[in-house]
Amino acid sequence: MEEKRKKSSLDKAMKSLGTVEVYYAKMICRMSNTVRLKIYRKLASLLRNRFSLMNALDLIHDGFSNGGKNPKEPMAIAIASWGKALQNGQPFSEALRGWAPNQERLMLSVGDVSDMESAILNLIRVSEGSTKMIRPIVGAIAYPSFLFMMSVLIIYAIGVWMVPPMLEAAPNVRWRGMAADLVDLSYWIRENWITAFAILPVIGCIIYFTIGVWTGRARAFFDHLPPWSLYKVFSGISWLLALSALVKSGTPVSTSLRALRRDSNRYLKERIDKTLVFVNNGDNLGQALYKTGLDYPDPEIINDLKIYSELDNFEDALENLATEWLDESVYMIENKASILNMVAILTVAAIIAWAVMGTFEMQDQITSSMGL
Repeated sequence: MEEKRKKSSLDKAMKSLGTVEVYYAKMICRMSNTVRLKIYRKLASLLRNRFSLMNALDLIHDGFSNGGKNPKEPMAIAIASWGKALQNGQPFSEALRGWAPNQERLMLSVGDVSDMESAILNLIRVSEGSTKMIRPIVGAIAYPSFLFMMSVLIIYAIGVWMVPPMLEAAPNVRWRGMAADLVDLSYWIRENWITAFAILPVIGCIIYFTIGVWTGRARAFFDHLPPWSLYKVFSGISWLLALSALVKSGTPVSTSLRALRRDSNRYLKERIDKTLVFVNNGDNLGQALYKTGLDYPDPEIINDLKIYSELDNFEDALENLATEWLDESVYMIENKASILNMVAILTVAAIIAWAVMGTFEMQDQITSSMGL
């Protein structure tokens, strides 16, 4: 009777929704990583206390919908949709299609056939690890980018408002040294200001749209330089955390690699495909990663995996290695961010100092031309 009541309440919640509301809810759900993790934690807690997955979703839905008073809240719609899919016989990982990233569904697909609570806990660990990586990476890119744009703005202000009046005051002066460079820059920035301000956004867009699809030996070289090196660390630790979770659940390494390959971008697929060639030929994970020649995810990690792959407790060793590397990587990225920030600050300071000295030279040359 209780199950029928829950089924009818979820049916009612879904039937009262339009296509636009469901689409909007999917968009919000995919963007709300923190809220999804909160739901996963509640699910794990309820499953630990012997609630069925359906009952757990019903209880969580009741909370997000305020006892059914706000059934059109995006997360309430999401949970109702998951429950409806479960009622129709779909596994939980499939119920999340369109509502959560593919990697999360992959992590939960292991629980569909074994231990859902453990699968959810592994998912939480991987998601939290990825979140820890994102914050310092954003910091490493955002602040230097802001300072670069400030530099362009300073140069533009000098070229448009400071230099022209001085040129008008001395139209016949033959400029020399830094004064000549400042004058040339003034002419260029007035003619090409759109280009100057568009350089960083265009480069940023190119990097953003190609960073996950660019492959080959050239990419392996650029993986040693920021921002590609930062992406390599983020991709590598996310991949290693997900791999350790799958292996910990009892999935063989080769099967785990193929599962992770399904929803990967071209960058990661290339690395997994080359690794699988050697794994299928009998090499352990560490040896296979070494033979790819891509230094992915990290040379030190590869050396450790060569050793750990031969141990009886490889699953535990892989999990510990992934966790330790996560902590080290966050610290490493924060250090790189500090270096990038310092370089950006010094660059802005150098530009300002150069502009000031160039202005002084222009004043000196104007004074000399007047015979003062």
